[in-house]
Amino acid sequence: MTAQHRDLAAGRWYRFSFVEQMANAGSEVERALGWKERGNAEYSTRAVERALELLDLTIADAANRGRLRELTRVREVLVDYFYADNRFSSSAARWRTYFRAFAIAARAGR
Repeated sequence: MTAQHRDLAAGRWYRFSFVEQMANAGSEVERALGWKERGNAEYSTRAVERALELLDLTIADAANRGRLRELTRVREVLVDYFYADNRFSSSAARWRTYFRAFAIAARAGR
């Protein structure tokens, strides 16, 4: 997978707070859900790949070491939802609820 967010991967990502990082990943998840609902598998997959890249950057951020269990579980369940058999019974509504909290908190922090 080619890095889609090269400037973020080069270090800018680590200047964002955890909430901002998750809100940005959530934006890509929202795009993926929207494209999936509209039946555009290609665009949905591209958005999921970007979301996973941002989650991977968040996981790699040393400031988030205490959140690794949650972050790796989010990644695992996201992959299961979009690429596997959804054994965790995720839904678009649950993903939106999870990431919406980060978006609201990030906006409030500005």
